[in-house]
Amino acid sequence: MKRNSNNNNPQTNKHSYVCLKPESHPAKSIAKATFFLVTSLFISAGLLDLLGCFDFTTFAGLKQVTAVRKTPPITNQRFPDQCVQNQTRHQTQFPEDGSSSRNNSNKNKPRSNHSRPSTCPSYFRWIHEDLRPWKETGITRGMLEKARRTAHFRVVILDGRVYVKKYRKSIQTRDVFTLWGIVQLLRWYPGRLPDLELIFDPDDRPTVRSRDFQGQQHPAPPPLFRYCSDDASLDIVFPDWSFWGWAEVNIKPWGESLVAIEEGNKMTQWNDREAYAYWRGNPNVAPTRRDLLRCNVSSPQQDWNTRLYIQDWDRESREGFKNSNLENQCTHRYKIYIEGWAWSVSEKYIMACDSMTLYVRPKFYDFYIRGMMPLQHYWPIRDNSKCTSLKYAVHWGNTHLDQARKIGEEGSRYIREEVKMEYVYDYMFHLMNEYAKLLKFKPEIPWGATEITPDSMGCPATGRWRDFMAESMVMFPSEESPCEMPSPYNPQALRDVLERKANLTRQVELWEDQYYHDLANTKKPS
Repeated sequence: MKRNSNNNNPQTNKHSYVCLKPESHPAKSIAKATFFLVTSLFISAGLLDLLGCFDFTTFAGLKQVTAVRKTPPITNQRFPDQCVQNQTRHQTQFPEDGSSSRNNSNKNKPRSNHSRPSTCPSYFRWIHEDLRPWKETGITRGMLEKARRTAHFRVVILDGRVYVKKYRKSIQTRDVFTLWGIVQLLRWYPGRLPDLELIFDPDDRPTVRSRDFQGQQHPAPPPLFRYCSDDASLDIVFPDWSFWGWAEVNIKPWGESLVAIEEGNKMTQWNDREAYAYWRGNPNVAPTRRDLLRCNVSSPQQDWNTRLYIQDWDRESREGFKNSNLENQCTHRYKIYIEGWAWSVSEKYIMACDSMTLYVRPKFYDFYIRGMMPLQHYWPIRDNSKCTSLKYAVHWGNTHLDQARKIGEEGSRYIREEVKMEYVYDYMFHLMNEYAKLLKFKPEIPWGATEITPDSMGCPATGRWRDFMAESMVMFPSEESPCEMPSPYNPQALRDVLERKANLTRQVELWEDQYYHDLANTKKPS
């Protein structure tokens, strides 16, 4: 920042008008002039700091931040107009009451008072379980720093502003859209997020193994955020980047995708759909998917009731993704979900189709799957005998059409109503609030961190990346308060939930075993 920019401002330069007597010693005159010049600079810096134009702590060497502007009010303009207007300093802004100077209709004007919130979906209770390892000890800075071993970036929220320090490049732009989502959260609930500091690893598999931190002799685990975890790990699950768009494979933000899939559902009535189990994906990411391909139809005598297709994303990209529209994939009564290297982003898109989801037994979980129940939201499939399990599931569905359709519709209802973007933001909000309560240190902006805003992220973006940011940008603050966080499970209630899931899965396996036992007996010669 140039210090000479205010030379014509009498308010700033009044300290530099110094009367010097002719008989004064030259050295004394220079000393006085230097003193008043330095004083003037510090006073000017202080005034600019008060005005929000200059960060005095940066000038003093206390922190390094690349963006020091006040957080702009939420606007109702999308890219690229917003970026162009920012460059000319004529950006249209909302007044403090949230109304728009361009569109002041009741439809677009948020209410000034918050409505009475509803209780959050049941899967929010798992936030308490994910943070339980630190319930007694809290989270110290030492614990946090240990999470840097595999981390890709650090997020700091301070006074309603978001800062990020990156450590390594992530896969594709996972980090970019995750950070974009956090920025949108602060626009959705402005001024309501606490100060916090967290560390994030956007790779697939969890890394904080619970066995390394068992017993009083072992240290507390590092709090590390990621998209999924498993029963042997303590990683804290967080909504994945694709909720704001997966530009590399042309999957639109979740809100847009959900609308498109709902329209696709209407194209083919459930009873008129193909009476097979459908899957399309990349089998090369994991052995379990390559094993699934063995279940494809190989001959009329060996039909496992599946229709499996390999998705070549490189070819799709070259051909403009014409064969990968999600809304065109709701044409079968049954759809298969199977994990990849870890959990799969495809989960929510598969389950939104009204088809009965055939859920191959997973090892990993994301933030919302733990609220789902076998035979209510999906049909469980054995992972060690996929082909026979899939064949029986389709047979059962085709002989119990009403029940199969109900499972498919209930799974889709769960995805549409309980994993809609409002609840995604609420989950982020409550997770961050509960996490912040555990911090035993004051969050600080690390050296080298950068403030991120919608403009700083969206304006430099191009192509689909820019389009998806524009489509997922929060245009108005939420009209309502976040949903009410449910209380934690007591130990018995948690055991009951887990036992119910296990028993329902076992029930399906018993039906399957009985089916093949009866089938074998009918083939025996009399």
